[in-house]
Amino acid sequence: MITVNIIGLGNVGSHICKALIKANNVSVKQCLVKTKKNYLFLSENTELIDDITLLKPADITVIAIPDDAIKEVSNKIPYSDNIVMHTSGSVGIHDLNAKHKRAVFYPLQTFSTNSEIEFKDVPICVEAIDKEVYKTVVDMAESLGSTTHKIYTQQRQKLHLAAVFVNNFTNQLYRIAHELVDADHISFDILKPLIQETARKVQDTSPYAAQTGPAVRNDKKTIRKHLKQLDSQEHKLIYEILTKAIQKTHGKKL
Repeated sequence: MITVNIIGLGNVGSHICKALIKANNVSVKQCLVKTKKNYLFLSENTELIDDITLLKPADITVIAIPDDAIKEVSNKIPYSDNIVMHTSGSVGIHDLNAKHKRAVFYPLQTFSTNSEIEFKDVPICVEAIDKEVYKTVVDMAESLGSTTHKIYTQQRQKLHLAAVFVNNFTNQLYRIAHELVDADHISFDILKPLIQETARKVQDTSPYAAQTGPAVRNDKKTIRKHLKQLDSQEHKLIYEILTKAIQKTHGKKL
């Protein structure tokens, strides 16, 4: 039985906690939060605390808090020589205090408190300095049904950057599209099959080969028409930057 403490029950920490509580051979002993409230998903065997000095040693301590606080919190954990790992995509493993057996458990997925996650669909990027620590962390990940990948800090940071492009930036484009159709009283739902097909297509085809639209066709007439339809200068700039990027990628004349 792997015993686990979790520091932070935000978007990432709460989903990890829920999954671990349901997992076999894992026991979530303590959860540390800034302010105690009613976390309905917690097991009756899990102690909720708001003071880091009350943490008791566990096989694994998961730090699931904002990146800027990880180093300071790892310094304050009141025990040593146990596995302590963070969940960040951008923080290095050596930012954790060397008194711990350091590791990283980075779930490559987007997390929201109001959206359920199946960890069997979440790849876990694992890094550890010690081989035995690595094995223990992989065992915990596999108890969630996740696939694991041995990823070092530099690789993980590049993955995190790539994830910003495919998730955060893409979501901002969804927001712009929502604003555009909403202004003409068109439901955003009509775009959802297109969103789903775009995501499905890159499962089997490279993004380069999957590219369609007026930019890759160098359809200047349609591009000019689109730009005239955009009232926001910010939206015009985004459209122009992405159009030029597509044209450069596909060798079209700008």
